[in-house]
Amino acid sequence: MRRVSIFGATGSIGQNTIDLIARAPEDYDVVALTGAGNIEQLAKDAKRLRAEVAVTAHDHLLDDLRDALAGSGVVAQAGTDAITEAAARPADWIMSAIVGAAGLAPGVAALKQGTTLALANKESLVCAGSLMLETAKAHGARLLPVDSEHSAVFQALVGEEMTAVERVIITASGGAFRDWPIEDLAHATLDQASSHPNWDMGQRITIDSASMFNKAMELIETREFFGVQPRQIEVLVHPESMIHAMVGFNDGALMAHVGPPDMRHAIGYALHWPARQALPVARLDLAAIGQLSFRAPCETRWPALRLAREVMETGGLAGAVFNAAKETALDEFIAGHIGFNEMAMIVEEVLDTITSTPGHIDATMTLDNVAKVDHLARQEAQRVIHNRAG
Repeated sequence: MRRVSIFGATGSIGQNTIDLIARAPEDYDVVALTGAGNIEQLAKDAKRLRAEVAVTAHDHLLDDLRDALAGSGVVAQAGTDAITEAAARPADWIMSAIVGAAGLAPGVAALKQGTTLALANKESLVCAGSLMLETAKAHGARLLPVDSEHSAVFQALVGEEMTAVERVIITASGGAFRDWPIEDLAHATLDQASSHPNWDMGQRITIDSASMFNKAMELIETREFFGVQPRQIEVLVHPESMIHAMVGFNDGALMAHVGPPDMRHAIGYALHWPARQALPVARLDLAAIGQLSFRAPCETRWPALRLAREVMETGGLAGAVFNAAKETALDEFIAGHIGFNEMAMIVEEVLDTITSTPGHIDATMTLDNVAKVDHLARQEAQRVIHNRAG
């Protein structure tokens, strides 16, 4: 039996991972499940999978989790330190699906035990890509991509040499507002931004898809994961979400990964790698689909893409600044304090302010320094938001 842990178990990626594991429970020994506020779901899954420990990120919910797990034999814990400690528990395969920068410390802890880390937490590579990769190398651990785009690139590169790669193309659905008149975006509501045309995801990532901040993060993640240069990475708007990525080679060939918009494919590929196993996902009928369409993204509509390229050119801890400002702006949009278009404006102002002070972004890449820059960027974002409101 393989020992597995799932961090972010109650979210969309976590639930899809649990769906696959629960189909063959005899193959897995579940070590740890972690979640945030959905105690009922966390406890239900921990009992069903007979996990050793279940951890909520919220200290004040520990008693609720203990009550929900009473008599099950599953240990209940709470807090960010407990999540990081759970990541250090020996496991053969760990899913990192915590949303946001909170996934970085558990990811590093998991890598230090030399395990396989299936990475769905893109913020880890955006904020501290070199730290993640160096930690994996130092401890003999393996990073496997779970974002559908990066899993697609990873699969397209099987048997290929990186020296033959000319370009990497990741696709974007365009989100809820891909066909809206640009002048209407300033008035987009939270409900409108929270509805994705193709994918069933959590609210935050769905809004990030509408603003293209999700794709901006994936641009940075592509550079970190595969070591390609920013100029080699392209984005195409592909409304059907059937082609997840393409790799272009020096002989002019394009290798495309085509599949249904179902995250269980990328999760299952990482779970069973290096083998392929049957997965409960739809099989495409290309004749029925009829056609696939593509168009270049408009950076006036989606300024997040331009900001991501600036972050890649700046390097250092600029990714941590970008992510922290984005998370803060997203929080404020969800709270109704700022408009949809203001998110990118706030991120850009924070980046301009902090990256103009080299001491902040040129610091050594450590967890402590990432945390310091993260805190600084969130403070600056709040200052910008306050000034805009004034």
